[in-house]
Amino acid sequence: MLCVLAAAPSPAAGYRYWSFWDRDGDTWTYATQGPGTARPDDGAVQGFRFAVSANSQDAAKPRGPADFSDICAKTPARDGRKRVALVLDFGTREDAPRGESPPARRVACARVARDATSAEALASVAAPLRYDSKALLCAIDGYPKSGCGEQVSADGTDRSRAGEKAHQDQDGGGPSVGLIAGIAVVAALGGAAFWQTRRRRG
Repeated sequence: MLCVLAAAPSPAAGYRYWSFWDRDGDTWTYATQGPGTARPDDGAVQGFRFAVSANSQDAAKPRGPADFSDICAKTPARDGRKRVALVLDFGTREDAPRGESPPARRVACARVARDATSAEALASVAAPLRYDSKALLCAIDGYPKSGCGEQVSADGTDRSRAGEKAHQDQDGGGPSVGLIAGIAVVAALGGAAFWQTRRRRG
């Protein structure tokens, strides 16, 4: 869904997107699977962070405490179900799209079927989710209202589809390899989340 992005060439700062994390003890680790294929165990803690990042090495981690016993304290266990603690970090004003303000960080305890994916756990507690025409997850809990994995310049300016034409005219070439690779990978992982959820609901 949005977990691995290729680094954009200078002067781009990176891409604005939701990254996906697993909690290992007291440490956040960048998820090795997309939410559409990851199937967390009961008691797992996972996080989503909205930020501008060039790649997984410099991606911003979810902030604040992330203890399963605290997040799921008011959600009792139930036979045939599992509980997954989710941390939703909507990022900073600096990373927000123009004209938008990030909601406050929040946590939620998803109680879902034993074989549910991370994407299904997220959908159960953070609707509305927004996807683009290529099934890329663009928004969690309605944020952001617009935009989807767009490239961002070092000065914070979006280099989205509307800006690509000017960029092409300036350098005489097509879209950068970094941009194409980054969006392609995000779309592939996002599509896995979207179609897995659609298949299970069907």
